[in-house]
Amino acid sequence: MLFGRILPRSFYARSTVEVARGLLGKVLVHGPTAGIIVETEAYLGGEDLAAHSARGLTGRTRVIFGPPGHAYVYLIYGMYECLNLVAERDGRPGCVLIRALQPVSGLELMHARRPGARQPEQFANGPGKLTLALGITRAHNGADVTRGPLVVRQGEGAGPVEIVVTPRIGITRAAELPLRFLIARNGFVSGTRYNGPSLR
Repeated sequence: MLFGRILPRSFYARSTVEVARGLLGKVLVHGPTAGIIVETEAYLGGEDLAAHSARGLTGRTRVIFGPPGHAYVYLIYGMYECLNLVAERDGRPGCVLIRALQPVSGLELMHARRPGARQPEQFANGPGKLTLALGITRAHNGADVTRGPLVVRQGEGAGPVEIVVTPRIGITRAAELPLRFLIARNGFVSGTRYNGPSLR
């Protein structure tokens, strides 16, 4: 399964919110595993205190300030890795956290990597779960997602999706901002599903 063309760098060289919304319905592919992106969160630069880039340019955040279309992978709670995709133009910080996937390829391998998950809806319904399921680690930090083994594809026959907007979850700073986006009525998202207005 090819799942359509790889998204070009120009897709990511837009506002972080546009990229976060635009990624819904696209297919994240790593090796033999793949999943439809069903939930994202936007993390902005500057005054967004929940964003790592709010601390400025550091060794850790250098990727976020670099060219768009690269992976930013970091560790949370000392055990879970999270995948973000860098947006905005080169030099301007912004990234999109991939929060949940609907598995479409390599399900047996995903299950082997996530043996505690009882059904496909649980394989990748959280940022730490999806990196485990797809075998994404901090070794992929800085990877160019417009080429190579870790890419995002357009999706075969993918049309417009109905988007629900809510505040971001699992954070304490700037938690009220409506920067979480998910596909409406999708059973593969993480956390609460319908906390906001439905927008196309």
